[in-house]
Amino acid sequence: MQAPSSADGRLALAVRTVAAWGAALLLFFPLAWLFLTAFKTELQAIHVPPLFVFEPTLDNFGEVQRRSDYLLYARNSLITSLGSTVLGLLIAAPAAYSMAFFRTRRTRDILMWMLSTKMMPAVGALVPIYVLAQTAGLLDSLTALTIVFTLSNLPIMVWMLYSAYKDIPHEILEAARMDGAGLWAEFRHVVLPLSVGGMASTGLLCLVLSWNEAFWALNLTSAKAGTLATLIASYSSPEGLFWAKLSAASLMAIAPIVVFGWFSQKQLVQGLTFGAVK
Repeated sequence: MQAPSSADGRLALAVRTVAAWGAALLLFFPLAWLFLTAFKTELQAIHVPPLFVFEPTLDNFGEVQRRSDYLLYARNSLITSLGSTVLGLLIAAPAAYSMAFFRTRRTRDILMWMLSTKMMPAVGALVPIYVLAQTAGLLDSLTALTIVFTLSNLPIMVWMLYSAYKDIPHEILEAARMDGAGLWAEFRHVVLPLSVGGMASTGLLCLVLSWNEAFWALNLTSAKAGTLATLIASYSSPEGLFWAKLSAASLMAIAPIVVFGWFSQKQLVQGLTFGAVK
């Protein structure tokens, strides 16, 4: 009676393994094809049938830098991503602290309202935000983009930090208060050290989201404050797409954040699963 069961188990394991490899290859193939196309010439990129064996070239990467000043766009992406993450943490940390340790009957409603704002399409807020930026003279500026990125990620940051703070035992805070710790001392010396993992995960996730944000970068900036998303969009022209150069620009845009995400994957997964398992 054990043989059929063992055979069924091996069959199920084989099916799951094949399905997992198939899903991984399906997800990885676009990146692999992007990598290959970045080292082709334009003629090789549009060759039919596709070329898998070819003489690679680095001309596309040099052309991207000469034509578009890649370093300028990379600097803008870095400034807006880091700036929005730091600014968001400065706002979200005290807000989440208040909601986690000084709850009121409206706390849950406020949290749900903040989360519901992420369900609205970004295009619904484009016109008022564009008018506000234009009136304030902040169009095509890093300041406007940093503020918009911060506000866009703020609900996620508050929710993640709220979940991290709720895992801190209240008895520790009560002991600190009995020892005479004030509000700021309690937050600085007790809450922050115990939630440093949650803070790091929140910051890393929102850094990635800001780096990859394209909608606001394309609509609020142009050449002066454009991010790498703007750089990639510039390779679309009425004559068509320059596939090889577009692939090179895309590879140069995603490479820093892919490498960063690879080394930070543990913290990113932890941030994405905060509150999922108790």
